Formats: sequence, structure tokens, C-alpha cells
Amino acid sequence: MSTQTHLMTAEELINLPRGKYRYELVKGELLTMSPAGGEHGAVIMNLSAPLATYVKAQKLGRVFGAETGFKLEADPDTVLAPDIGFVREGRLESVPRTYPEIAPDLVVEVISLSERKGQVTKKTEQWLSFGVSSVWLVRPDNRTVEIISAGGMSRTLHQSDILVDSVVPGFEIPVNTIFE
Repeated sequence: MSTQTHLMTAEELINLPRGKYRYELVKGELLTMSPAGGEHGAVIMNLSAPLATYVKAQKLGRVFGAETGFKLEADPDTVLAPDIGFVREGRLESVPRTYPEIAPDLVVEVISLSERKGQVTKKTEQWLSFGVSSVWLVRPDNRTVEIISAGGMSRTLHQSDILVDSVVPGFEIPVNTIFE
């Protein structure tokens, strides 16, 4: 006797009731995650607000907030949701009501204490494999930001550094202000 597993689609995912969990979809398999804690949410806002303001003022593209899913594969579907996503101007004609079917140019992931190094590495590699140009790993525990580029280059910034990445031309933010 064989058992069949139902693979979920992006359409089914977007229709799930919102509530106490966040979801992602990897090759049709539903992943359930707990909501983020207070520090996590504050760090996201400390970075996303100035980034979004800058991107909009400079007409560089669009910044997407936490919980925005991006459909990266179809049949079976993969929908991942970064803490912050940036898509360059000209790559997305309009913002769909459903998941954008495009990989962001930049993904920001705020790393929780519960996330293991292997999980973070796997998710970073996933993002890069889908065409993301740069991943920023923001670590509140040691107040650093690691920038990993599609070319494999990696650099770690500390509180006294200024965060700059060519993926968002001209954007600069002191790392210490992300953790205030």
C-alpha cells in the first residue's frame, strides 16, 4: 500500500488563514514557523524603514516587508518570504495581489537565536540559487551584518561600520543604528 502526499500550491498557500503562524512553501511542502519576537521585529523596522524611504526617493525599485512571499518555482511550487526584499526598478511591472513571481535582487534575513548555522547556510544558498544578487544576514546576538554576494564574496560588518552594498546604489546606514 502506498501513501500519497498532497503537494500544496502557491494559490493554496495564499489562501491559508492568517494567525499565529507564518508559512513558506518548498517544492510543494508547507513549512510552518512561529511569529518573530520583539527584537527581531524592531531590527527589521530599523533597517527596512530607511531602506524603503531611500529606495522610493531615488526611484530604485520596491522594498517588500516581512511576510511577503516570492514564488520562485512552479510545479511543485516554492514560495519563500524574506524579512526584507528589494526588487530593482524595471524588473517588476506591477505589484501583484498574489506572490511576485520573481526573485528579489536583495534579501535581508534577521537571524533568530533559535536558527542553527546549517539552517541559515541552507536558506542563503537557496536564495542565491534562485538569482538573488545579495543576501544580508543580520545577527542581533552579536550585532553584525554579513553580506553574501551571488559571486560567493562575503564580508562581515560590525557596529562601527557603515552598511553599503552596490545592489542598492548609494544606500548607506551605520550598522549600530540597525540594533538601536
